[in-house]
Amino acid sequence: MVKTIHELDLKEACIQAAREVIAEQGIEGLSLRDVARKLGVSHQAPYRHYPSRDHLLAAIMQRCFEDFANHLDQASQAHTSDALLGMGEAYMRYAAEHPLEYRLMFGTPWPEPAAHPELVRHAVHAFDLLRNQLLQHLQQRASAPQSDMLALLAQAELQALFIWSALHGMASIQQANVMQHLVLTPGVPAQAEPYLMGMMHTALTLGPTQAPTQASPAPSAPAPKKHEN
Repeated sequence: MVKTIHELDLKEACIQAAREVIAEQGIEGLSLRDVARKLGVSHQAPYRHYPSRDHLLAAIMQRCFEDFANHLDQASQAHTSDALLGMGEAYMRYAAEHPLEYRLMFGTPWPEPAAHPELVRHAVHAFDLLRNQLLQHLQQRASAPQSDMLALLAQAELQALFIWSALHGMASIQQANVMQHLVLTPGVPAQAEPYLMGMMHTALTLGPTQAPTQASPAPSAPAPKKHEN
């Protein structure tokens, strides 16, 4: 027997309907009115759970970040020999298999973060998974005493931002099909992702184990030449 909308969890049904609207019309086409129309309920029904479009969008993005973090976490646990490699491969796989969700997380302007703390919490958790793996990696390699933990944490955060930027760049290039328009040597597109993983591994292996404590001083400006009279 097919369930009617009154037998469904309206709050969850709104999220599913909103994702369908976004898939069909893009994020710009999302409205509570369209969600209600797709569900066959009154225009006011979605407002019982979502006071505004931003509240519904935040709920969708929160769900995406939650699934994304679980995907990364499971991959890191499965790759016991190299958790970072597992997370990197899982990141690229998620972006390829869930392009809509990936664009929602990283290609959509966020609703006001202060009004949606759960969205922020789930997004931060995804970053923390990567940072914590890197911190563990640095602690195993570092010769610095444990009292220098703050420097190790800063280095882990810098490396996490570096890795995330590299993975996001490759995922975005792949989603936009940029490489198909480039004149590349045969085999290069297929090698691009494994090459990226190898370069990140090399950078983490050879890179510094401590973050700089302060910015490097800017080079001095050359002294002005003296003009002879």
